[in-house]
Amino acid sequence: MVGGGVPKNFAQDTVVCAEILGHEDVEMHAYAIQITVADVRDGACSSSTLKEACSWGKVDVALEQMVFAEATTIVPLIVSDAYHRGAAKGRKFRRYADLFA
Repeated sequence: MVGGGVPKNFAQDTVVCAEILGHEDVEMHAYAIQITVADVRDGACSSSTLKEACSWGKVDVALEQMVFAEATTIVPLIVSDAYHRGAAKGRKFRRYADLFA
């Protein structure tokens, strides 16, 4: 997740919402990385770290990482690394637009 606030809560709450809608045995997110400059000390992160998300059963605490950095400097490095390692090769191509056809 890049940033925090509502988009982060939306991504994390999909697990909770699935349970509310009656889906049984919904697993929490296997891993999570959040890139943010928000700090819990001043309330900018709404005191909502990924460790806190574990207490709600949203994220597995064993595979979570908070990265306190400016996203405009870190995200290009991550994308470049993934591209040059060939991370997308061999992945199934998904046509999400077909879901709405």
